[in-house]
Amino acid sequence: MLEVRRSPPHGQTGVVILRRAVPGDEPGVAAVHARSWRAAYRGLLPDTFLDTLGPDHFEPRYTFGAGGPDAPETVVAEEDGKICGFATVAPAADPDVAGAGELTSIHIDPGWWSRGIGRLLLEDARARMVARGWTHAVLWMLEGNERADRFYRRDGWEPDGALRTIPVHGEDVQDIRYARALP
Repeated sequence: MLEVRRSPPHGQTGVVILRRAVPGDEPGVAAVHARSWRAAYRGLLPDTFLDTLGPDHFEPRYTFGAGGPDAPETVVAEEDGKICGFATVAPAADPDVAGAGELTSIHIDPGWWSRGIGRLLLEDARARMVARGWTHAVLWMLEGNERADRFYRRDGWEPDGALRTIPVHGEDVQDIRYARALP
């Protein structure tokens, strides 16, 4: 568990704790995931989809506490006992990057944006990938997500030329793969 002190907004302690997700965290992670998508993907995904998107859409994706060497690993950021962000790493799923790690998800509750929590989670995710023996990492980002592009590029990620089309709520959207070497 990592504890980081930050200058808090009025009424908060400013202590952010990073810890491994455990069974029971699924609702909190799913709620952050939904709020993050509704804010970050506005204008990139249909409003009709985002306006109805809730935690129930994401919660079935999570089963914390399941083990195994290739199991995804999620760390949550918590402040005042409330999950405010999370990041998940796993072995890369794409055959052309076999043996690499993948940042499969990183989401911060919009109420905590621009407070350094995303950077902390990203640094922690890279450290977890290095600890698992990976020397390279990839992630997929929704095309047009300029905020995420700036965030990842500041951390040394660059598009590697791979693209994929995925269906989201009945519409095809384009993802761009980013990659970076791990120290």
